[in-house]
Amino acid sequence: MKEIKAILKAYDHMDHTTTRAALATVVRVEGSSYRRTGARMLVMDNGTWVGGISGGCLEGDALKRARLAIAKTTPSLITYDTTEDDAHQIGVGLGCNGIIDVLLAPIFPDEKNNPMAILRRVITDHRQANVLLTITQLEGEVNGLRAGHMIRSSEMDETLSADFPELVPALPDAVEDVLQNSRSATLSFLLSDGREIRFFAEFLPPELHVVLMGHQYDVYPLVRVLHEAGWRITLVANPQKIHREVAQLAQEIIAPEIFDPSILDSYTAVILMSHDYKTDKRHFPLVLASQTRYLGMLGPRVRAEKIFREVTEEGTLIKEQDMERIFAPVGLDIGAVTPEEIALSIAAEIRAVFSARQGRFLRQRPSTIHER
Repeated sequence: MKEIKAILKAYDHMDHTTTRAALATVVRVEGSSYRRTGARMLVMDNGTWVGGISGGCLEGDALKRARLAIAKTTPSLITYDTTEDDAHQIGVGLGCNGIIDVLLAPIFPDEKNNPMAILRRVITDHRQANVLLTITQLEGEVNGLRAGHMIRSSEMDETLSADFPELVPALPDAVEDVLQNSRSATLSFLLSDGREIRFFAEFLPPELHVVLMGHQYDVYPLVRVLHEAGWRITLVANPQKIHREVAQLAQEIIAPEIFDPSILDSYTAVILMSHDYKTDKRHFPLVLASQTRYLGMLGPRVRAEKIFREVTEEGTLIKEQDMERIFAPVGLDIGAVTPEEIALSIAAEIRAVFSARQGRFLRQRPSTIHER
């Protein structure tokens, strides 16, 4: 989400009367690559860009090709093959050894549903998982839709029935599979006239939301780390006890007495870090009853076990599956000592949990870093 927000901000600051732009999107990866599908770069015809589609080795060539697509007002699908051991091959210096398809789609500001408008709706709407369908291959047009057009799955019923009736219900079923698997995919269908249409079906979850329940000094480095990661931050603390510079990095500050656990969804992580035993104990049952997939507790194991024991005696049922989402002590075992190092260990653990990873050394991973 951080990259999308940066792209939208740059797009909003463009003078569309003098500057045109295209959106470069990684829509397929075969093998290894520095960035994965869904990586984006906004390219302007004045030679500037925001975002990225690789570690820096493809951006220069993509810039040239994107400016050509802008000039022709026609999208293009470019394939970068770094599997050949050729010193002159673009991207080979990174050692990616993969094939990357990048869609370069000119943006037309006057179009109501241009990619920028759809991305804006995704990040401003209610927190929910989305599937963005980008047409990557289609010869010609179908009622104005062409390669490069993006359709939000929650808005596709009207478009499908009007423009692609033969895809009903095949496409909705495929989109549901993407949602259930939480994994982007390439979808291919044959139209009634024999043409092939391909979509990049991108699974786009809501931005990761971290709720920090506390106001002590160790909140500050953690907020800065989370902000740099581009995650949404909510502080549950007395606003008067939060330093102004830190408050500016959080999206919301909620006083403890009006905290409503209904804001905690399955894409939210919560950390109890008030440094006050009674406060953390009071908040624990409220957070436990929510949908959060991550409940972190600052402090030693014996402190957490005491809270578990006392709230159980007072009537709060802690199920076995609840213990799988409770992380106490919070953080990965990296030998962290300072507040800044502890912040790193906590952020890394949150990322591992929401990625369904174990947080171990990559050299010990038996398979590739990313699923293929």
